[in-house]
Amino acid sequence: MNARRLSLALGLALSAALPGIALTADVHDVVIINGVIYDGSGSAPRHGDLAIDGDRITYLGAHHDLKGRRTIDAHGQAVAPGFINMLAHPEESFFADGRALSDLTQGVTLEVMGEESMGPLNDEMKHLMVQRQIDVKFPVTWTTLGEYLEVLEHRGISPNVASFVGAPTVRTYVLGESDVQPTAAQLDQMRTLVHGAMEEGAMGLTTMLIYAPATYAHTPELEALAKESARCGGIYTAHMRSEGDHIGEALEETIQIARSSGAPAEIYHLKLAGRDNWSKLDDVVARINASRAAGVRISANMYTYTAGATGLDAAMPTWVQSGGLEAWIKQLKDPAVRARVIAEMRDPHPKGWENLLVKAGPEGTLLLQLKNPALKPLTGRTLADVARERGVSPEDAAIDLVIEDGTRVGVAYFLMSEDNVRREVALPWVSFGSDEAGEAPEGVFLLSAAHPRAYGNFARVFAQYVRKDHVLSVEEAVRKLAALPADNLSIKDRGRLRVGNYADVVVFDPATIQDHATYAKPHQLSTGVSYVIVNGQLAVDDGVATGAHSGRIVRGRAWKGYPDGGCRKDAHDWTWSP
Repeated sequence: MNARRLSLALGLALSAALPGIALTADVHDVVIINGVIYDGSGSAPRHGDLAIDGDRITYLGAHHDLKGRRTIDAHGQAVAPGFINMLAHPEESFFADGRALSDLTQGVTLEVMGEESMGPLNDEMKHLMVQRQIDVKFPVTWTTLGEYLEVLEHRGISPNVASFVGAPTVRTYVLGESDVQPTAAQLDQMRTLVHGAMEEGAMGLTTMLIYAPATYAHTPELEALAKESARCGGIYTAHMRSEGDHIGEALEETIQIARSSGAPAEIYHLKLAGRDNWSKLDDVVARINASRAAGVRISANMYTYTAGATGLDAAMPTWVQSGGLEAWIKQLKDPAVRARVIAEMRDPHPKGWENLLVKAGPEGTLLLQLKNPALKPLTGRTLADVARERGVSPEDAAIDLVIEDGTRVGVAYFLMSEDNVRREVALPWVSFGSDEAGEAPEGVFLLSAAHPRAYGNFARVFAQYVRKDHVLSVEEAVRKLAALPADNLSIKDRGRLRVGNYADVVVFDPATIQDHATYAKPHQLSTGVSYVIVNGQLAVDDGVATGAHSGRIVRGRAWKGYPDGGCRKDAHDWTWSP
């Protein structure tokens, strides 16, 4: 061992045992001094210093005479572990900009991609992925999820990236996009695909059960795939089958899948959608707390806004969407089908699907993304406004827009209560996810609007819910942005400031961190984050993104690249966070 490595090894050992001791003869790669350290655990902050060598934290403790090739004076600022976006959608936006600037400038150092995955793909799925692209264009050169992750790393990314394997993706691979049920042999093939993706590094299994074709999966199918994920060390994460009228039944399905798989479950973007359902929050929280007390590990994430963002597919029954986007549009052109769809769209409480348009209303449905250049000027307008201008009903306008645009049409639906959002933010088992791409206020991203959560979801935790509403302390907010999601994902060396952990670090001012994005002007970066360090490299330096390719792929526990990688007999062979 050379002198430098020996010195670093001794520094690691001493810092771990006595956090206030370091070898002052070392010249560290990066030193952060005079900061208020929030280690991610939720414990009270302390003043101190931090040193980084290579990609690891090598000192964390009281102020010491540390020397660095780069020294950052964090006087008056918080020093915290990098934030984890538990529901990110930069899968495509990375091809336009690997910085994920909208998140990076808020302190996000790990993007966890979910709901459906970018692999495995068959030839037809590859063709459709290219054909259905909207603003961001890219070639599809991979087949497996593992190959996709390698493509990202090779291209260069600023934040770290992790991915689940999507149950809708493996279902489409085997069954296509129609409303059909798998045979025993087909279900075995789907389980094999999940197994393979887990050993390529997936964090677990995800699904999105209000959308076709995911919604066509019955509970036993999901249980079988979740069990396969669980024996590979992965959790089950779901956009539940209902977030409104039938949220109780949807929650029980999620709990049942967690119980049968033996692995934890995570609820994507916890919410109560529609005014009629706002009063159900107490019951939902009580059910989750009871399940947790009984030993079934259930957690959730959320975005900090009262509007969701999805497509006009969430305004129409799923039976008409069987066969995929192109088949859906073809069906809508049939007058008889159209009449039936409109009648069902007007049902305030439809059975078998989740109608977000009826919950938000046409005035509360905002157009965000269209593909057809002739329709781009409608971006930022409400569906009600477009319907009035065209002299048609809102339902007719929605159908016409899908047909004319050739897409699901991206929209925001105003669905939630701010009082409920405030209460959910404070729940100890809730972390945060933007449910958005990694954007930038430039280039191709300006061709469409964005939900403001893309640029402000994490800064808003501090600006609104720590500083203004006082429902969280700074240390609790940091825990919910770092250690909590890391624990839920069973990531052992990120999410906390700890000697030996990867150096994912954010320096920010809790008194000034602020979101600026609005629904009218969404492409506005948050402010108040001074430095973001990813794997020991400065990705944001004095508030400016460096463009460094500092990000890496963070892989799940069954990744075959680990010395002890590979799947086990069942979920009980893994240790799960409480």
